Amino acid sequence: MVRIIMHGCNGHMGQVISHLAEQDPGVQIVAGIDIADQGKNPYPVFTDINACDVEADVIVDFSTAKAVDALLDFSVERQLPVVLCTTGLSKEQLAHLDEAAGKVAVLRSANMSLGINTLLKLLKDAAKVLASAGYDMEIVERHHRLKVDAPSGTALALADSLNEAMDGAYSYVYDRSRKREKRTDKEIGISAVRGGTIVGDHEVIFAGPDEVIEFKHTAYSKAVFGKGALEAARYLAGKGAGKYDMADVIEGR
Repeated sequence: MVRIIMHGCNGHMGQVISHLAEQDPGVQIVAGIDIADQGKNPYPVFTDINACDVEADVIVDFSTAKAVDALLDFSVERQLPVVLCTTGLSKEQLAHLDEAAGKVAVLRSANMSLGINTLLKLLKDAAKVLASAGYDMEIVERHHRLKVDAPSGTALALADSLNEAMDGAYSYVYDRSRKREKRTDKEIGISAVRGGTIVGDHEVIFAGPDEVIEFKHTAYSKAVFGKGALEAARYLAGKGAGKYDMADVIEGR
């Protein structure tokens, strides 16, 4: 049984993971941390992270960037591995993460979905064959109307995966209306769509002479991210200091 502290337990994803954990006999959320105890959780909730004295094996974080520094300090002090799902970290916070990973296990991923992370692996193989043969690579991502960042972190992770396969030789183009010229051979176009209640839709296109190959991932609910976070927690519990990602989780399955 993996014992989890849920950091950001009263947020939407915190509640999704809490409900998923109730149905999973392999994990148990033993405590939560949030800015307020709303009395809706079956486990104790601490409004001050440093007051949490519950024994656990790993922390799962879905909170806000401003709470990450205190979380990393707590993780190091308690020697508790942390699955860090919060996005939008500053350069200073990323440096703090690197420092913490020298003392405790830290897993961070732009997207916790097992499907997306499997797709990242497949795209590297596809790019080595298709991009090398002259196929153009484009990414289209779609999210709900309330999402403020564009392109999404997942779209950038997909682009990075493609580019890594090609030894970093490609540049990214985000808005073709500002670039009134022919497409170059070594660029990856990234387009963002915002509307309705789309949870997350990512499409990677390889467009070549007389044929098109498409890879697509669609998330129908945020439960896919919660399930991935629990898989990551299972993997990370007991691991030594270092930086990990969801590729490690997939390899370890």
